[in-house]
Parts: sequence; structure tokens; C-alpha cells
Amino acid sequence: MWAAPPEPEPQVQVQVQAEHRPRPALWRRALSYRAFWRRGAVRAGAVITLLALCALVILALVRDQTGDQGFLVGLGLAVLPVPLLMGAFRWLDRVDPGPWRNLLFAFAWGAFAAALVAILTNSFATQWIATATADPVGAQSLGATLIAPVVEESAKATAVLLLFLFRRRDFTGLVDGVVFAGFTATGFAFTENVLYLGSAFGEDQSIGNGGFASFTVATFFARVVLSPFAHPLFTVMTGIGFGLAASAAGRRRPLRYVAPPLGLVAAMGTHALWNGSSSFGTYGFYAVYALFMVPVFSLLTWLAVWSRQRGLRTVHDELPAYAAAGWLATAAPHTLSSMRARTAARDFAGRTYGPAAARAVGEYEALATSLALMRHRAHRGAVDPDFIERERELLRRLWQRRSVADPAMIYAARATGRVRVPPPYLDYEGYNPYRQY
Repeated sequence: MWAAPPEPEPQVQVQVQAEHRPRPALWRRALSYRAFWRRGAVRAGAVITLLALCALVILALVRDQTGDQGFLVGLGLAVLPVPLLMGAFRWLDRVDPGPWRNLLFAFAWGAFAAALVAILTNSFATQWIATATADPVGAQSLGATLIAPVVEESAKATAVLLLFLFRRRDFTGLVDGVVFAGFTATGFAFTENVLYLGSAFGEDQSIGNGGFASFTVATFFARVVLSPFAHPLFTVMTGIGFGLAASAAGRRRPLRYVAPPLGLVAAMGTHALWNGSSSFGTYGFYAVYALFMVPVFSLLTWLAVWSRQRGLRTVHDELPAYAAAGWLATAAPHTLSSMRARTAARDFAGRTYGPAAARAVGEYEALATSLALMRHRAHRGAVDPDFIERERELLRRLWQRRSVADPAMIYAARATGRVRVPPPYLDYEGYNPYRQY
């Protein structure tokens, strides 16, 4: 039986007497300013304020272009695919779910900050090209094909970069990159759809158009029904680049610097191909959609699901060491490596001990998964600077929940056929977790 992680040895600190020299006032102010910005509440308030200001500006711009009725119609239609997209990306993240605050930040950045940058920059660039070339039609085509992909994908990639830099503990691999990029692109597509659908409705109102032949219906079909995953598909390539960078270790360390730019370039290229498909002839759009977008979407979907399953295999391979040390029930690694068994464990805890127990088991599953993935990264050479402290904290929190979680783990393993374990009324190797009940 393994022992718990040892306590760190005390380190002797030698104090050296030195001549007291007061720091200059400028240094004191700099240190005070740095300490002020290190506060989590201050940084969170700054981010919320920035996004709120962007939201107010983008709201005013969209309402100015669509009118009040067009804005409301566009808002009502554009919100329809949002739950589907958010649910799909959250499903990918179920193995090691991150905090909702990261996902809400990504969505808000895409919907407000990235959309504002895209509208202002695209409009300025298109007008400048039209003035320089005296060709407004050509400027619109050039702006949509070359300017918009670069501007929009760069603006959306900023959210992924910020999460990569400042939420490193929650950004551990490819799935996290895909999920963060997907939420950012979903927010961006939402605002863009409000603008396009509201403008189409206003155009229909001005010419008295209606029915299935209206611009509103055509726009809704093209953007919401036919291609709701278009923007997420583009930005997910950037997310994959950052995900590869997050998991790079050992000989793969150069990926940290190569993968994100390559992912961004791929996102821009795919976006440009999609925007320029109409210039390929009458059936250019359908050809690009069928021959390129659908295969790429299928490939990326397979890659995301494969990475999700690989995370479950990692849980199965890494947690037995902690089970052997007595931190987890013997059946826990088998239960935690199956989403079906995890659900069965939460359901059992809820039926037997109540909703609070079900939440505790859910937290237990998330903590154990984080522990397994962190240990896997350490084995590959990507040791977190605070590995020892983080491991102890995760084990402490797991131990606090094991009185409820262990019976649920054993039940779920038996119910789903993951492993054969003795019934709970038998004493198993001198320890019966049910005895205390």
C-alpha cells in the first residue's frame, strides 16, 4: 500500500543583515500597481467592463443598420442555433469539464469584442479599397474573400490566446482548444447572424417581399440551417493549434511555437475559400460545401471525438496507481473511464443519498479526471510548476467526497459491466466502504 505524498521538507532560511535602503517612490508605485492588477477581482472587473462596452457599441451599430424591427427579428432567429452549438461543444468537454466562466468569456468575446473589431475593420478596409480602386463591387468581393477572413479569425483567435496564457491550468490539450474556439466562434456567428438576418428582414420590408421567397428565409436557410457550424469550423482549426501547443512536451516542444500560427493560417484559408466560393460559378458554393466543407467538418468531428475517447483511456491508465495507494476505490478507474458508468454513478448517488450526493459524485469525477490528466502530462515531461501542491489539493478534495463516491463507483462498475466486484454487504480485503452507512 502506497503512502500519502510526503510533506515537503522544511527549508532553512538564512537572513542576511543588509543596510536598509528605502526604495524610491517610483519603484514603490510600480510594485503597488503590479500588486493591484494581480488581484483576481480587479482583472475580472476589467474584462467584464471591456466586454460590456463592446456589447453596447455593437448593439448600437447593429440596431442602426437593421432598425428596431429588424434587430428583434434577427435576434430571435439568430439565437436558435446557439443552444445546439454550445451543447455540442460542451458534450466534447464532458470528460474533463472546465469552469463555465471560461466558456462564457469565450462566447462573450466572440459576440462582442471580436464582432466589433470585425465590423469596424472590414467596413474601413472595404471603403478604402473602393476609394482607391473606384470599383465598389470589386472592393466588396475582395473584402469578403481576403480582408474578412484575416480580420475575423485574428479577432476570434485572441480569445483562445488569452485563455491559453491566463487560464493555463484549464487549457490542457486538444479538446480544450476545440471547445474554447467553438464557443468563441458561436458567439461571433450569433452577432453576425443578427446583423445579416435583421438586414434581410429590413430589405424585405422595404420592397414588400414575403413568404418563402423572401430574403429573410433565404438568409436563415443559408446561415442557420445549412451552415451553422461554418464559423466554429474555421476557428476550431486555431483551437487545435493551441491545443497541440498546450499538450506539447519533450521533443514536441517546438509545436508550442509552430502549431498556433499554422492553425490560424488554416482557419483563415478555410474561411477565405468559403467566402469566395460564390465566385467559382453558379454551383461554386455547393461544390465547396459538398467537396470541402463537409469532409473537413467530418474529419474535425472525428478528431475531437477521438481526443475525447483518448482522455477516457488516459483516466483508465493513470488512476490505478492512486487506487493501489488507497486514495480511490478499486473500481473507480473503471467507472471513471466510461461516460455511461459516470452517469450511472451520479444517478445512484442521487437516488440513494439525494441531489447533494449526486453533485458530490460529479465533483469527484471531475477532480479524478483532472488528477489523471495532470499525471499523464507529467509522465510525458510536461510537469506543471505546482504539480506537488496541485496533486495534494486534488487528493484532499477527493478524499473528502469518497464516503459518497466510493459506493457509487462500485455500483456503477457492476451495473455497467466494467468490472466484477463483490456485493457491498461483503467485507472486501478488510475494508467495506458501505460499513459506515
